[in-house]
Amino acid sequence: MTELTETLELKLVELNAHKHRKLCETKQAYQDALKAAFNANCTTQTEANDVVVNYDLSGYAKNALKKYVPQLCGDSYNADELHNDHPVRFTNEGPKLDHQPQNALEWYVKIPHHEDYHLWIPVQINPNQREWLEALYADDAEMGECRLIERDGTWYFHVTATRDVEEQSQASVDERTPIGVDIGEASLVTVCHRDESGSPVRPELWANDGKAVRRLRKTYFTAKRRLQKRGSERIAESYGDTLWSQIDNLFHRVTREVIEYAESVENPVLVLEDLTYIRENMDYGKYMNRRLHGWGFAKLHAQIRYKAAEKGIPVETVNPRNTSKACHACGEHGSRPRQATFRCSNDDCWLGEYQADVNGAINIADRYRSGESHRRSDRASRQKAGDDDSATDGASLTGPQDSHADAETQQKTCGPYAS
Repeated sequence: MTELTETLELKLVELNAHKHRKLCETKQAYQDALKAAFNANCTTQTEANDVVVNYDLSGYAKNALKKYVPQLCGDSYNADELHNDHPVRFTNEGPKLDHQPQNALEWYVKIPHHEDYHLWIPVQINPNQREWLEALYADDAEMGECRLIERDGTWYFHVTATRDVEEQSQASVDERTPIGVDIGEASLVTVCHRDESGSPVRPELWANDGKAVRRLRKTYFTAKRRLQKRGSERIAESYGDTLWSQIDNLFHRVTREVIEYAESVENPVLVLEDLTYIRENMDYGKYMNRRLHGWGFAKLHAQIRYKAAEKGIPVETVNPRNTSKACHACGEHGSRPRQATFRCSNDDCWLGEYQADVNGAINIADRYRSGESHRRSDRASRQKAGDDDSATDGASLTGPQDSHADAETQQKTCGPYAS
């Protein structure tokens, strides 16, 4: 087991005059308290406490100062002078994260102002750190000290996060067993891999969970529209929070089960479609755009990545082009007469009709085996989604089927209450 620590940078956005003023007040009070304690040469927490207790700061900032000032004045740093660029520090009990995936700005942070007053502020995140935020929000990572920083008039909030991960498998690419992970709207997640003989084995579909999320989202949009017409904005917001919390919990359970599936396979590597730019290029009409833009592709990807890292399971991504159009048996393109069914166009192919999401998952796994894979950091030269064929692909964009009766009998389908 290896302990990893990363500093997450959150950019505070949409600051109104009131919140900006409160942040400035917090910064000034902190700098004043820090200067006073430093000039008093406080070398113990008790000495620092006697000074900073008189300032209008939250207890979380005061506690951070009580630890920090003795380090400056004592043996740790032994600073000769105090500079003006010290960030405002908070102990980890005060700041909180909130996630509202239905909003354009999904992430929010609670920053303590003073004892009885806190500021909830929306933030922009570094996309490469999204999986860390997911882990922190799910209590799968531990929050450390937090810092409030102002740079050239822009405010940032730095959060230290720590988590334990197992060492990744040292197996070579040829020794690994690629598990294709297909994320879609009808079946929330579908996974499958091939055995040593090359035959697809143990496909699992979370189709009932896809149905549950669709139902919750439809309920949310319908209720929100009705409540807004009545002028009940606050009730609509509260009701929406409850439904999105249910979706969050469902996502976490499903992604845990995906990791359990991977753990049951020798030398696994989870293979995801790279859905970069997918939302920017969607245009299937107002109704489908609303459904697909609100779908949790990025959230599911992030949860799978960080949960896999905790178990030492590698994760790779592949270009999603044609993964749902091609036949996994012969490679020819086919059609989707129904959302759950793939039909091969090659009359000589033994496949005929197959469960569409399983076919897509196998193609995703095969794409990794063929050597066409890349890590998330290598994005510059990728093909954009205009040519992509992802889980949102059309032939398919007729109404998704709530039934998965077309799945082959040996396929296991996990419902909302599967264990």
